[in-house]
This record gives sequence, C-alpha cells and structure tokens, in this order.
Amino acid sequence: MRNPARRPRAAALTPILALAVALPTLLAPPAVPPAQAQDRDLRSIIQRMEPAVVAVGTFQPSRHPPVALMGTGFGIGDGSMVLTSAHVLPRMLDHQRRERIAVIRNKGDGSARDVEVITPSHVCRDDARDLALLVLGDRRLPAAVGLDVDAIVDAGLPIAFTGYPLSSAVGLHPVTHRGMVSAVAPAAVPMTDPKLLDPAVLERLRDNFDIYQLDATAYPGNSGSPLYDQRDGRVIGILNSVYVKSTRERQLSAISEPSGITYAIPIRFAQPLIDRARNGGCRAVDDRS
Repeated sequence: MRNPARRPRAAALTPILALAVALPTLLAPPAVPPAQAQDRDLRSIIQRMEPAVVAVGTFQPSRHPPVALMGTGFGIGDGSMVLTSAHVLPRMLDHQRRERIAVIRNKGDGSARDVEVITPSHVCRDDARDLALLVLGDRRLPAAVGLDVDAIVDAGLPIAFTGYPLSSAVGLHPVTHRGMVSAVAPAAVPMTDPKLLDPAVLERLRDNFDIYQLDATAYPGNSGSPLYDQRDGRVIGILNSVYVKSTRERQLSAISEPSGITYAIPIRFAQPLIDRARNGGCRAVDDRS
C-alpha cells in the first residue's frame, strides 16, 4: 500500500527541480545581436592589422622634414616583405643627396621619436597592375593575418581597409574605413571619345583584368592599403585610386571632378611578385642601371 504522506514532499520538490533546470539559462549572458558581434570581431581584426600597416615614401637626411610620405604598404609572410602600389615609389632618386626609398613604421603615437625608418634592399614591380613588393633583408615587421589569393569575391562582400590617408597633414596614425565590394569590373573600359585614347589606355585595354569597386571612400595616402574581408581579416586586395581612376574615370574627369569611387587590385596579382622575391628575382634598390 502506498504511503500518502510522501506525495506532498514529491510535489514540493517539483519547483526546485524546475528551477535547477532553468538556472543555467537564467544565468547565461544575453545573446549578442549579429551586428554587434560583427563589430566586435572587426575591432579585433583591426587591432591585429594595424601593426602590419606601414607608410611608404622616401628619406633624405638633408631634407626638412627628411621623410616624404607617399602611400601605404603592409607586411606579409614572415614580415620581411612589404606590398604596396607601384605608383607610390619614385621613378628617380636623388642619389647625390642620399635619398632612398623608405618604409616608415609607427611604433607609438606617431610622433618623430616613435617613427622608425627602414630602407628596403630590393624591389619588385608590376607596373601593368601598379603593384610593388619591397624586400627588407634581415628586418622583420608584423605581418597581415594572411593573403587570400584564391578568394571568391562578389558584390556585397563586407570589407575594410587600413592605411595612412592624408598622413602629411594629420600625422602617421592608421585609419580604417569599411564598406562592401560594389562590383567586380574590368580595370579599363572603352572610351567613347577617341580623343581620350593614348598609348597607356590602349595598353591597358589589351591587357585588361578585373578589379574591385568599393563603396568606401579612400583618400590620398591610402594607395597600397590592405583590403581585407571583415569576417576573417584575410587580405583580398590592395587599394588603388590613381592607376585605375586614370583609365576608368577619364571620361568623367573631362567634364567634371573625378568621382569618389575607390578601387582595389585583387591580391592574386601580387603572387608572381612574391614568387620572384623568394627566388631572388627582385632588383636592388640602389641599382642605378
């Protein structure tokens, strides 16, 4: 025969058991909305990217100031190489006054005492795609998270880029912009006005390739900045606002100011330069031939 005295006790335990089951859920932190989680992840990626980003220019001891900033670059691989845009490198150097190509690294707050000037030993160029690779010799810099040379990039991909825009005016402080890939389009487009054609445009039309068009605005000094996927920080391109604009927007500039559209060269085009550097095929920086 069952003992009726035990029933109330079992019933009394039921709320306690329910509370024990629900307690982990009650104590769990509130779920982070997807947008906030993405912003938090991007902050982490930027913190890892900033040390790899450097300024590129020239250094001349007798000049005031001795450093002339011309663009942005970023360390790759083991940190012994820096990728940038070819147009930020001078074609001629004043060797008599000891002018040389320089990689300028911000080690602190960007003031003169926290800036380090590094002279590359070799340079590889791909002028057709406006890319350059600087070899630092024995020096090692922080490197970007990674290069996604096999990236499949479509319109709508969330991106960010970090560089030194307007550095001559605002100082050597890394700045990040974010947006998305607006289109994957040819670097050169046919001209409707034959008078705008010149040998450079014809050459680019013959050797055309796809570039990334972005909805984020870049500024002078951003050329050479790493363009990376917001989701994982892997580099998918190199910012470019001079080479591409001179071809794609020439018809616009003939009647008005150039647009604020920003472009980037896919990172896969940098792989041949990296291979050349690893095989010792780059030219010495002080080679005057």
